[in-house]
Amino acid sequence: MDIGVLGPCRVTQAGQSVVPTAIKPRKVLALLALQPDRVVSVSSLIEELWGGNPPRSVQTTLQTYILQIRNLITRSLSGQEQPDLPLGAKSVLVTEAGGYLLDTQGGVVDSVEYERLAGAGHRALETGDHAGAALLFQQALALWRGPALVDVQVGPLLEAEVTRLEESRMSILSQRIEADLRLGRHHEILGELAGLAAQHPTHERLQGQLMLALYRAGRRGGALEAYHRMRVVLGRELGLDPSSALQELQQAMLASDPGLECDPVGSLPGGGPLRVVRAG
Repeated sequence: MDIGVLGPCRVTQAGQSVVPTAIKPRKVLALLALQPDRVVSVSSLIEELWGGNPPRSVQTTLQTYILQIRNLITRSLSGQEQPDLPLGAKSVLVTEAGGYLLDTQGGVVDSVEYERLAGAGHRALETGDHAGAALLFQQALALWRGPALVDVQVGPLLEAEVTRLEESRMSILSQRIEADLRLGRHHEILGELAGLAAQHPTHERLQGQLMLALYRAGRRGGALEAYHRMRVVLGRELGLDPSSALQELQQAMLASDPGLECDPVGSLPGGGPLRVVRAG
């Protein structure tokens, strides 16, 4: 079984989709797909589907959704010999004590591969292998096909997982850009950074990275304009001033500090962290 959650929900068995079209069975499968090869408790499934107001027939209704998913799995297995699946669909969507487990049988899970590549990228960055880190982070980001589980109507548990994945994606993207800046690729990433900064006007790390890339590309005026735009947006939408780290970055640019030509964006004068703040 292959699973994709980094974009529209994709779950295939023997090359065929087993994703239900109905809202609630799709939510059940999505929650199981986010925890492959691990037991998801019945209580978690109930919380995801109904919150604090489950119906009286909650157990029967949940079992009906499980049956619907198993029927799709059975259809995908039709006409194929599966000696490793003696119980057919029940060997794929397994009933366990207190819950259910989606057995991937060693299939590809994009979120697992993403975490593996991201972890390898972190280790490369820590050892100073910036080229290796940039490549690994890029490979991790390439697994994304859109917002996580974009075609699933999420409940409280799925929403928390989607938020975690999206925040991880932004973090890895920022670290890949940092690796590129350390490698002197400011010209190559300027277009990408400008687009990201426009999409995330209150994301201070991205704004700082854009400022640094512009400055290193010989566009000090553009870098200072980017700072001014961010200051206006932060003040108007959130009532905040730029962080001390970004204020120091601006001052260093005004003073043409030679250290800006080699310091990564995460090591600004003063060493202060760049905040990530979001409107709404």
